[in-house]
Amino acid sequence: MNAQSPFNYPHVGATRGGTPAGFRHAHLTSRLGSGDVAFRTAVRVLENWNMQRHAGFRVDSHTPAPRAGLEVRLDPPIGPARWGAWCRVVYVVDEPDRRGFAYGTLEGHPISGEEAFVVERRPDGAVFGHITAVSRPGRWFTRLGAPVLPLAQRWMMGRYLDALAGG
Repeated sequence: MNAQSPFNYPHVGATRGGTPAGFRHAHLTSRLGSGDVAFRTAVRVLENWNMQRHAGFRVDSHTPAPRAGLEVRLDPPIGPARWGAWCRVVYVVDEPDRRGFAYGTLEGHPISGEEAFVVERRPDGAVFGHITAVSRPGRWFTRLGAPVLPLAQRWMMGRYLDALAGG
């Protein structure tokens, strides 16, 4: 893929608010722990793509930390074959108590939409992980499986949060 690869959905940045017509919004939040160590650990998992690896995706070990415009190939954990699902980082959250990023799907990806991953440290020290998705099936085979996609997505979001918590 290259920087000219188009997104396969029209509403880039949709995870910042508002769900476009025809898309499904999903959000899951979990307490990851408390204190600076919990925050730094979750941010490290987020920034080195171990969250996706924990969920079963294959991510090239040379993939740099997320930055706006970075394209990343995620090989889904479906069967023995591996095929690339390409995404591009849409935005990065880089605040003292909030870190994260969102990526959007590119042409050829089986899903159409965006996912955001944010780690938040609250004033009382509690650390939370937030996963937000705005998506719909993007290919014929995912449209066939549309009835089970919300369950699969919720399961995957739980795996992401488990990874952020150090699981």
